[in-house]
Amino acid sequence: MNWGGGLENYSQTLDKHGVYGTLPERHTGTDQLPDTMTTISRRNLLFAGSAAALASLTGPVSMAETPKRTPFRTCLNLGTLRGFNLPIEEEVDIAAKAGYQGIEPWHDRIRQFVDRGGNLSELRKRIDDHGLLVEGIVTFFQWGVDNENRRTAGIEEMKRHMDWAVQLGTTSVAATASGITDTRVTDFRLLGDRYRTILEIGDGVGVWPCLEIWGAVQTLNSVSDAIAIAAWSGHPKAGLLLDVYHMYRGGSPFEGLSLLNGNAIVMFHVNDYPAEPPREQLQDRHRLYCGDGIAPWGKILPSLRTIGYEGSLSFEVFNQEYWATGDPLLVAKTGLEKLNAVLRESL
Repeated sequence: MNWGGGLENYSQTLDKHGVYGTLPERHTGTDQLPDTMTTISRRNLLFAGSAAALASLTGPVSMAETPKRTPFRTCLNLGTLRGFNLPIEEEVDIAAKAGYQGIEPWHDRIRQFVDRGGNLSELRKRIDDHGLLVEGIVTFFQWGVDNENRRTAGIEEMKRHMDWAVQLGTTSVAATASGITDTRVTDFRLLGDRYRTILEIGDGVGVWPCLEIWGAVQTLNSVSDAIAIAAWSGHPKAGLLLDVYHMYRGGSPFEGLSLLNGNAIVMFHVNDYPAEPPREQLQDRHRLYCGDGIAPWGKILPSLRTIGYEGSLSFEVFNQEYWATGDPLLVAKTGLEKLNAVLRESL
């Protein structure tokens, strides 16, 4: 199946898998989107060290203020603003105005910026001037497919995204199930070898792909899949990108977080989900603000703290009702306020 149609095919396939509905624009460039939508060692993926719990939060705090003693950074996944069809410069400005500490841009927005004649050093200065960190780049290259030509093309695409990551000052890009969403691949040793290949490419530039789970697809749809692939890679920079919605959608128990080492998690996406429709029928458009659904925050956040995770909590939703407000700053601010609320209540 050829996914060169970019966003058009992306939206159709995400909808087929119950991952996402129609995206607001089409992509006609060469970068493919998926066919669905520190030098810290991560060798001990399966075994969490015992981390001392941080002191509980005390004292009054405004709804917009991130709790001072949380071990996590707040981040806005800029996909949350996709429905507003903004250039990346405006997305950056909104994230800063809303009060986030970091951003997670999408590769196609970066490509559009470059295609318009934008200079990435100037974009990085804009980000730096706002005091923001680039926590990682959302990417969908096909690294795990059997077809050698497609895999080679995907790796070349990844190299381009890694170069952008270097210029924007981040060390992480996402490695998803793009290209293998419709097939259940259980040869995790093979996928581990392919994952190691792209990690070793990352060694040369200081940017490493992290395994992102998608709960509605056939392969790399669970924490256990990601752990197996990472472990078989045998690479010290192997890492996971987990997501509250995708963990629930794919049936990964949140209790399983306690089995991980926090250093194995590169990034953690936060959002919420409703009680209805049933789990197997949920789509990306059903994602909610943190605390507006049934996600067990009193289990998720303390578990992340206990295992020693100290990275970003990146707010990512694709809720068309939020986009219908026509107010991207309101959506970003509300997302941060509600994230801070669950932080205060859960830690």
